[in-house]
Amino acid sequence: MPLAALCGPGGYGPRMKIIARIFAGPVMVLAGLNHFFNPDFYLRIIPPVLPAPEFLNLASGAAEVLGGLGTLHPRTRRPAGWLLIATLVGIFPANVYMVLNASDYPDVPGGQAGLIARLPLQVLFIYWVWLAALKDERQPPDS
Repeated sequence: MPLAALCGPGGYGPRMKIIARIFAGPVMVLAGLNHFFNPDFYLRIIPPVLPAPEFLNLASGAAEVLGGLGTLHPRTRRPAGWLLIATLVGIFPANVYMVLNASDYPDVPGGQAGLIARLPLQVLFIYWVWLAALKDERQPPDS
């Protein structure tokens, strides 16, 4: 199916919202759980100027798990969406830090180019969460 058929007029369509809802919650839950299963990776990427890296890792992981679970139910979807967007914005400095210190992350696939590619992906994840949890269904598609 062509992307235009999924998106419809204005780049948004009901099918895209359904796809976003099906995947956003579970993907964010898995990403959040990874903070607990692989903390060393996340601790390495927290900029050293930030205090309490262990706490920041656990807090961001918990926020991703809770936000991901929250997007799965209509009553909690909107606040969960805001939690996830705030978390994604909050962890953006770690991605920038990785780009600025690429030689410290030789194990990241794609090297510095892969690290740079993570930056717009973060914006895409924010859009994905917005579409899944915050886009008001009562608004016309091109508003």
